[in-house]
Amino acid sequence: MDNRMTSNENEQGYADLFALGFGTTVGMWLAGYLCRLPAVMLPSQLVLALMLLILLAGGYLSGRLTSRGWRGGVYTALTAALLNLLILGSLLSGDSPNQVHPAALLWLPGWFLLAAALGLAGGVIGARKRLASVHPDWTGLLVVVGVAATFLLIIVGGLVTSNDAGLAVVDWPNSFGYNMFLYPLSRMTGGIYYEHAHRLFGSLVGITTLVITFHLFRVDQRKWVKNFSLLVLAVVIVQGILGGLRVTGKFTLATSPEEVAPSLTLALVHGVLGQFFLGLMTVLAVVASSVWKKGRVPAVSGSRSIDRWLSGGMIFLVLFQVILGALQRHFAMGLTYHILVASIVVMLAITITVRTNAFYSGQHLIQRFGRWLSVVSGLQILLGLGALIATLLHVQGEPYAAWETLIPTSHQAVGAILFSVSVGLWTWLWCDTASGS
Repeated sequence: MDNRMTSNENEQGYADLFALGFGTTVGMWLAGYLCRLPAVMLPSQLVLALMLLILLAGGYLSGRLTSRGWRGGVYTALTAALLNLLILGSLLSGDSPNQVHPAALLWLPGWFLLAAALGLAGGVIGARKRLASVHPDWTGLLVVVGVAATFLLIIVGGLVTSNDAGLAVVDWPNSFGYNMFLYPLSRMTGGIYYEHAHRLFGSLVGITTLVITFHLFRVDQRKWVKNFSLLVLAVVIVQGILGGLRVTGKFTLATSPEEVAPSLTLALVHGVLGQFFLGLMTVLAVVASSVWKKGRVPAVSGSRSIDRWLSGGMIFLVLFQVILGALQRHFAMGLTYHILVASIVVMLAITITVRTNAFYSGQHLIQRFGRWLSVVSGLQILLGLGALIATLLHVQGEPYAAWETLIPTSHQAVGAILFSVSVGLWTWLWCDTASGS
């Protein structure tokens, strides 16, 4: 087998390892988060086995999809192992804040050796069935991983709000005096689990965005894309700070509730900015894709100018809906306007769907985005009705039933998808058909 990198992979630097390593990590975190939800709580041994299986799968994909052979599997697994130190510290912390268990001296090298072994095994198996004719757009896939991580963060944040867990941890950036990455897993129960997991996912998204920006500066020749990636990085930093100040109200390491000043206004801003950040990541994913860069969009439709304005209006209305939804969730106000604007969004989505199917024959990406607008907006209406019913039936002071948290969170998540699809369509409609620049 030829272990030399193809010219396509060489042009993209280490994007394959970044995309597979970060993608594997996102998969592991998703599995771990779902399995350890307070309503699920699967045995720790089963959770660990599942996460190790995903690590093996990451190595397999590296061997199958890249020309790095078994080395790619090892590199991918070690990248994921390094990122998983963000949560491994919760298993190695001692009984007092910022104390590390002596067993960490054995656990850490053992963890990296185990990850390397799984990556090696996966890489060897994958390399035997390597798809030599397939050359993925690794830079584009890396940004897509960033979009997926951001979307997952929005869902995790939605569960924080749905479970009234936004103030379950009273301090920031520490957690009850512990370094955030050393807070014991055994203490992550109830609302603390939701809030602390949200912080950890936020750190993963921040690191992912930093790596994406660094990589684009290395391989992308377009100055405006580099500058745009810096904007995306700046927004995620601001978003992280806002999330912390929502809890404390000021920059402080105080651990007493009496010494902090939580802000519902910052909670609203934090939620809306999260959706806006997803939109920025979506734009970055589109312009970083090989399809955009190669300018594979067919002839321009004569109606494109109108459709640009319509899709731009869709972005504005959906973002306005996000604000109204946040007002309803945090302040129990704005429901009438939220319902009214929802009807306008659906009508506009249908209009855009009809126009993209009628005027963009052969331009399958644009048509697909147009169809998804109607599908997702229709689903969003149904979930909105479910969320309204859940709100009306909930007894104040009583714990939330599983369905009472699931439906509103799903409503928020689908709203994020709708916003992302709207941004994606608008971005493609601005694509230059000659150069894709």
